[in-house]
Amino acid sequence: MTDTDPAAWAALMRVHAALVPVLDQELQAAHNLPLTWYDVLLELYHAPGRRLTLGELGRVAVVSRSRVSRVVDELARAGLVTREANPQDRRSAYAALTEAGKRRFRTAAPTYLRGIEKHFTSRMTAREAATVASALGKVLAAREP
Repeated sequence: MTDTDPAAWAALMRVHAALVPVLDQELQAAHNLPLTWYDVLLELYHAPGRRLTLGELGRVAVVSRSRVSRVVDELARAGLVTREANPQDRRSAYAALTEAGKRRFRTAAPTYLRGIEKHFTSRMTAREAATVASALGKVLAAREP
């Protein structure tokens, strides 16, 4: 372990704790869309067929696995996703993005991207941002099964 290991971890945790509430507030103020909802819509938007099983969604979404089902239920009540039966596994279900969900995601995306730029990447050079992305990508890749 180097002296910078705890410092890198602490910085990551502090940035996360500082910026997540800001991005959440900006999305809610502009689009009445919590960040947890946006995150699930983002993952579904980029998924093949615009759908994922709840288990897959729990692995890729930032919201905790235990909250995925509840967030999907909230999104379904809002008409932004549907739950679909999984014919290969009756114990699991798909969350599928609706047309309304696609529109809501596309409408909110510029606010989300502006927030990332304003509060995060504008504080570093393009090279530093690429280094952060690469380094964190390595950490995530090492955790994937």
